[in-house]
Formats: sequence, C-alpha cells, structure tokens
Amino acid sequence: MIQVTNKSKCCGCGACQQICPKCCIRMVEDTEGFLYPEVDASLCIGCKLCEKVCPELNEGLERLPLKLYAAINEDDEIRKASSSGGIFSALAEAIIADGGVVFGARFNEHWEVVHGYTDNVEGLADFRGSKYVQSRIGTSFHDAKKFLQQGRKVLFSGTPCQIAGLKNYLRRDYENLMTVDFICHGVPSPKVWREYLKEEVAQQHNGKDSVLPRPIPEREFLIKDISFRDKKFGWKKYSFALTLSTTNGSGEEIQFCSHKPLTESPYLRAFLVNLFLRPSCYACSANAGKSGSGITIGDFWGINNALPDLDDDKGISLVLDYTSDNKVSRLKGVKLVELSATRTKELCGNFSGSAAYNGNRPLFFHALGKKTVTHIIKRYAYPDFYQRILNVIERKLRG
Repeated sequence: MIQVTNKSKCCGCGACQQICPKCCIRMVEDTEGFLYPEVDASLCIGCKLCEKVCPELNEGLERLPLKLYAAINEDDEIRKASSSGGIFSALAEAIIADGGVVFGARFNEHWEVVHGYTDNVEGLADFRGSKYVQSRIGTSFHDAKKFLQQGRKVLFSGTPCQIAGLKNYLRRDYENLMTVDFICHGVPSPKVWREYLKEEVAQQHNGKDSVLPRPIPEREFLIKDISFRDKKFGWKKYSFALTLSTTNGSGEEIQFCSHKPLTESPYLRAFLVNLFLRPSCYACSANAGKSGSGITIGDFWGINNALPDLDDDKGISLVLDYTSDNKVSRLKGVKLVELSATRTKELCGNFSGSAAYNGNRPLFFHALGKKTVTHIIKRYAYPDFYQRILNVIERKLRG
C-alpha cells in the first residue's frame, strides 16, 4: 500500500485514492495545507494498485515536442480573460463542439481551487486564467474515465503531475482523450491561500489599502471575482485583482476592484520566490514532457526576443504539441507561428527544471498562524538586509 515517508515524493494528484477498489485511502490535509494519502490498513487488500498508479513511483521519460508554436487566440475578449494567449479556450471549444467534456481547475463557492468539468462553452470561463494554488482533484479521474468509456471526447487539463496521475490511473490510451498540462512553476499551499484571501478582504473592511473612499466595516463584503493574472497593466506586468461587492445605505450593490501589480502583491512575490510551494515541486518528476501529456502550454515570455513583431503585451502562448496528428495546427480562430522544436529548452525557461528551494520555507510555515500571512511573507520572501541577517540566525537556531 502507498506510504508517504518523504513528502517530496508525493505530488498530491489523488490517483491512489481514486484507484483503490476498497476505498480505504483518503486525502488528508497536513499542517502546511497540502493533501497526502492516508490508508486504512484494516481495509487494504494488498492489491498495490495505489503504487502502480503513483506518478512519483512510476516516473515517465523526458520528451521533446514534435511541434513548437507561438499562439494567439484571435478572439480579443477571450485572450484578455486568459493568462497568456488564450490557446486553452481554443482547444476546449473544439472538444465541446464535438460533444465532448472539458476538465480544469476552477474556484468553488468558498474560493478554493478545485477540479471540475463542463460540457458547454459558457462553463469554460471558470477554467480560464492561472490559479496559483494546488487544486483539489476530487473524483475527476474517475469522472473522466466514465465519459471516455461512453465514447465522448474529453479534454483534461491540469498540472504535469496531475496529468501523469490521470494517465497512470486510466492504465490505457484513449483515442478520445486530449490531455493538456502547462509549464509549471509549482503549486502553492491552499492553506496559505485561504488565510491570505481573508486578509485581503479584511483590508477593505478596515480601510487599509482600500479602493473605497472610506471603510465600511458594518457592511458584508462578498467576493465576486479573483484574477491572479489580470492584464490591466499589461501581460508582462500582470496584477492580482480582487473584485468585491457590498451595499450602500440604500441597499444598492456597490462593486469595486482592488488591483495589486506584481511588484506590490505579497502573494505573487512570495510565489515567484518559491516560498510556500508543495515539497514535491522542488524535485518535480513530471516536467520535461514526463507527464505524458499530449499538449503543453505556457507563457511565451521570450517573445520580445524570438518574435518581436508578434509582441503586443496582450499575452502570447507557447504551445508544445506532442500529438502525432498535430492537433494544434488544425485549430480554428488561432494565429500560429511555428518554431523549431529543438529550441524547446531554450524558449521554455522552466521546461526541465524544478522550483529552486527557498531556505526560508521552514521558517515561513513555522510562523504561519502566529502572524498575518502578509507580515510573514514580507519577513521571509523579500527581507531587507537586517532581516536577512535575522533569518540566517533563525535558520541556524532551528537546525
């Protein structure tokens, strides 16, 4: 049976839980907010299916794509709502037009990130845009298999480790399955996200950093929308955007949006220095094509050098196509520029590397819950000279 003795060897994909014929595995959140499998040994029959589907125990082979593209969705509204060039929406719309089902990460009613599915174009809006939190996969592998066995086309999008988990779970290839992962920086802690979001909403109540002319502490604030990669200030200078609503004295709804540019958002800055990622992200076993995904997408950050005439600061997707029938080239409503696939590692900065370990990570999680997340991030993500000295001392004292 599956046993996690080293947390860097579990990506939390949930394949083991969903494959278990006796349902004796459950995913339990640890003190850092990440899910790990916990087995009820009294129910286990020793079939070892959980071990056979684990992507950490069954690492794939590194691959280069067959085709490499710069891609832009020609629908400006979709592109604006997407993190980069909007290629995911084009892929998903093609599947739905064929009567298929699309799986992806979305927010639930509590603004936690979970996996879900839709079979209509309107539902794709929930899956657009990056979510810098590890999603709860739930029963998505099981649900996808059900649709595949019914003969419906399925597009399943997720992190590389989630795609690796899905393919191991299915234990066979399906012609009606399209898998899409992305060039992954790593997945942050859901617990950190929950606490940070509470603080962001509280700031509007007490007036600190509020976009309202005055605080309204007696009013209830409802979250209407969240974007980790809002393009108000451009694609390269993306911002964290939080849209809230409340009511005025007459009971009329007031809706407003708080934007924090990349350089001013504590959460984004901490994410970029790898402060609160899952332990397995520092030793990724599913990058460099090892997930087995048919298509990999990401931001084409080097577009200003590689194809400067294409750079309009509205977002460009970099697309790695591993499919033998070159699915990407047949998409409608997408502008494609092909590049040599031999340039993959050059143009995909995080293609084969893992997140660099941040030495302040243990200090951050030790302090979590004792101070505000924003305060702890400031102390450990981007400390001044004096604080860096204190952090070194603290690390030594904590061993």
